[in-house]
Amino acid sequence: METENAMNYTYMGRSFKDLSINDDSSAFSDCNSDRSGEFSTAASQTRRLFLACVNSENSDEFIRQLVSDLGSCSIDDQKHAALELRLLAKNKPENRIKIAKAGAIKPLISLISSADPYLQENGVTAILNLSLCDENKELIASSGAIKPLVGALRTGTPTAKENAACALLRLSQVEENKVAIGRSGAIPLLVNLLENGGLRGKKDASTALYSLCTVRENKMKAVEAGIMKPLVELMADFGSNMVDKSAFVLSVVVSVPEAKTALVEEGGIPVLVEIIEVGSQRQKEIVVAILLQICEESVAYRTMVAREGAIPPLVALSQLGTNRAKQKAEKLIELLRQPRSVNATATPSDLP
Repeated sequence: METENAMNYTYMGRSFKDLSINDDSSAFSDCNSDRSGEFSTAASQTRRLFLACVNSENSDEFIRQLVSDLGSCSIDDQKHAALELRLLAKNKPENRIKIAKAGAIKPLISLISSADPYLQENGVTAILNLSLCDENKELIASSGAIKPLVGALRTGTPTAKENAACALLRLSQVEENKVAIGRSGAIPLLVNLLENGGLRGKKDASTALYSLCTVRENKMKAVEAGIMKPLVELMADFGSNMVDKSAFVLSVVVSVPEAKTALVEEGGIPVLVEIIEVGSQRQKEIVVAILLQICEESVAYRTMVAREGAIPPLVALSQLGTNRAKQKAEKLIELLRQPRSVNATATPSDLP
């Protein structure tokens, strides 16, 4: 539910009070655990009941045996152990620390590079579920998980790619991991998933990119990988269920000049103005902040935005929007109404 007097919107520890966004549903997929349908038969329903009943007294021994089985010469034993550990980590948060302390992380990471898609998928997803525990994040990264996860993002099954994106998101919540993830080649692969993945893949990619692109180096990698094209296309498609998510990613990437240029070249200005006209309150708040970033230091950009007809919907937003949206809209209107005769004939090729 949108709140007219919202003061803050926080996602992953970052405050968006300048955007004044507040909604009961996150703009991003939470990546809170794997969402695969592994309980599709009567037998597997029995497994779920068994896992739910594993109590604290016998779970330690059970987990130790499963970790031992990860190193078995039998592929079937490895598959069984990886699946059981994946489910234990998914269904009981307290198991995540137990599994890590039992030494499961390194053998699970080794499975991520397996040629067997079932082993790879369960390895990726088990690591994702373990990464939901803050205490495990640094250990997972220091144990060498980043490069194999990027490899799964490149060659894995659709589910492995989606869960690898989520796992990288979780690891990126440790600030020093962001550059390492970017330098491991994750950014172009996430941009590709954003452009070509299914809906869940697009959501997971956008969430990971949003986190990673708080670092300037990763913003540049994202622009070089062509992120503006899918962002503009998704924002233009109001039926995509990706307008908010794409706009949030754009809001962090657009701070670098190269991103502004790429946005204009991909036809982003008309799309942003349309959102100001017909978007939701949340979308309008995000987009007015983006347009303000674009226009603050460039007369040429102001000319383009004004010529797209932005002033009338901005006036409406300044009267009917939330308090923060009103302030941003008023500031942007003032900028757009400033004299701009020097660049009156500005075109995209003229822009910095």
